[in-house]
Amino acid sequence: MASDSRDSNVAYRARLDSHLLQERYAKVGALRAAGRNPFGNGFVVDTTAADLFARFAALGAEALAETPVEVQVAGRLRFARAMGKALFLKIQDRSTRPGIKPAWGDAEPTDDYLQLFVSKSVVGDDVFEEARSLDLGDTVWARGTVMRTKTGELSVQVAELRLATKSVRPLPEKFKGLADVEQRQRMRYVDLIVNHDSREVFVARAQIVRQIRAFFDDRGFLEVETPMMHVTPGGAAARPFATHHNALDMPLFMRIAPELFLKRLVVGGMERVYELNRNFRNEGLSRKHNPEFTMLEFYQSYATYEDLMELTEELICGLVEQRFGTADGAAPRCTWDGHEIDFQRPWRRVTVRDAVAEALGVAAETLSDRTVLEDAARACGVATAGRDDGAILFALFEERCEANLIAPTFVTAYPASVSPLARRSDADPELCDRFELYIGGREIANGFSELNDPEDQYGRFAQQLEAKAAGDEEAMPMDEDYVRALEYGLPPTAGEGIGIDRLVMLLTDSASIRDVILFPLMRPE
Repeated sequence: MASDSRDSNVAYRARLDSHLLQERYAKVGALRAAGRNPFGNGFVVDTTAADLFARFAALGAEALAETPVEVQVAGRLRFARAMGKALFLKIQDRSTRPGIKPAWGDAEPTDDYLQLFVSKSVVGDDVFEEARSLDLGDTVWARGTVMRTKTGELSVQVAELRLATKSVRPLPEKFKGLADVEQRQRMRYVDLIVNHDSREVFVARAQIVRQIRAFFDDRGFLEVETPMMHVTPGGAAARPFATHHNALDMPLFMRIAPELFLKRLVVGGMERVYELNRNFRNEGLSRKHNPEFTMLEFYQSYATYEDLMELTEELICGLVEQRFGTADGAAPRCTWDGHEIDFQRPWRRVTVRDAVAEALGVAAETLSDRTVLEDAARACGVATAGRDDGAILFALFEERCEANLIAPTFVTAYPASVSPLARRSDADPELCDRFELYIGGREIANGFSELNDPEDQYGRFAQQLEAKAAGDEEAMPMDEDYVRALEYGLPPTAGEGIGIDRLVMLLTDSASIRDVILFPLMRPE
């Protein structure tokens, strides 16, 4: 038997751990008793704060009074001040951004919350008293005419005012705000209300993604969607999240990368494709990692990894310039995590071997000696058991080089043994035609000329199986269907993945990946 809804209400109210919540629920009860719905609907809004500031910035009080303009606005109440028979209410809507409201005359610029001027003589006693009882955080709707107050502040003189949604939980205190970083990330819905900088990060993220789409659309790439649940996880070295499909009674894995499906599309004749995709990797949390993240992956037939390095420079320089501008003839620049980063082209290119040799202070040719490699690894605390020379070299690079690559740097000539999907170098088959892009000490992109030899690919998968059997949980499984696709013929192709979250971190000077993901994974409270 279902419980009575009154029992649910009692249980809900038992959660109220604050006298402020209890006071606000008392107001909810009073409104309902008076026949008013504190959670209304059907409000028409025809303008925003930014629209009003843009349209009427040049008009003074007299001009506005001569030709009255009626508007309907709504927003969250952020400030309230009473002066006798007048109320000054400031509301926040989707357009509000601090510090951009035009100053009027000689007045100092103020915040850009839209001010509602409520006069008792205009709205009457009942509405005026209802307005006085509003709480900060309430969403209100108003109809009125645009005017300027005696201090010159652009406002709406209210003719009609209604409560749209009652806020029963108070916002954080005005000056203290939501200061705790973990609380901001956990309660993003509050963070976006009270911290304008957070909102601007996510506005910027949307703009960056839109610009990326335009960049590839303009170059003839087709945006596609590939599966997020895979029968065989592949396309990257990572532990997948496992699930189960009940109807087919079969295991499935959340996507760790879309690579193998995108290359199947290239086999099918879609020569330029890209996907802005969500990936899922069963790994730890850090400032650089979230188990659910966003990647851009793109593939271009008849291109090489060197072509993609040029394309990547063009893309990222364009994004930096669009966001920050640039002086005539100067390279675009930005600041990230305390580093001033210059994007002057061409960017530095260095091989993995040369980067390690430089970091260790040894000649690059000595790193071809297994004994030298093992001694260097031991000194750096890098394990060597079960690793070939290429894997040890790569581990040394990760340990000693990555964090020091601040200026945009393409690292090339990766060992083939750690690049199971990349084409071998014609000059040295122990290496592959691959690059990784580092900026600010973080990997931003990974690209290579694609391996399109089905026999070689099968052998690489077999090596991955051996590594998995030896205990490597991130090694890729065999994908027979992908090998079959290669047997039909993958044209010479280059592909690349760019971490959107890290790119947004760079372009918004954000120190943690959690600052650029609206709802990052958190431990339960």
